[in-house]
Amino acid sequence: MAVTPYRVTPARIGNSSGLRLPAAFYRDHPQFAGAAGQVEVLSDDTLLLRLESPEQQDSEVEEESLMLGLFLDFLSRQALTAEGGPVAYTEAMAAEDDDLLAGVSVEAGEEEAGA
Repeated sequence: MAVTPYRVTPARIGNSSGLRLPAAFYRDHPQFAGAAGQVEVLSDDTLLLRLESPEQQDSEVEEESLMLGLFLDFLSRQALTAEGGPVAYTEAMAAEDDDLLAGVSVEAGEEEAGA
């Protein structure tokens, strides 16, 4: 599938602010007409937008693994295209992380607490 960038523009919708997608987006991808979704901020200038077709919205199926997969794909692309290339996680980095986390207690979530 060829990647086609679509320009979004700011839009005022009632009391809310939004981003307007061009008609070409919906012509090229009619499955997203009337779609709702989620947006996550990945960095100061990068958003991850996941649109759910009306059929997906009706089924209300949570697919967190899809969002995680998209995020990991994004990280992989960023690492591979960075000037210095990917940086290996070293024992020194691990020790530094351990020092940062020393004394931090983690509370179990509801699911874990009930197990």
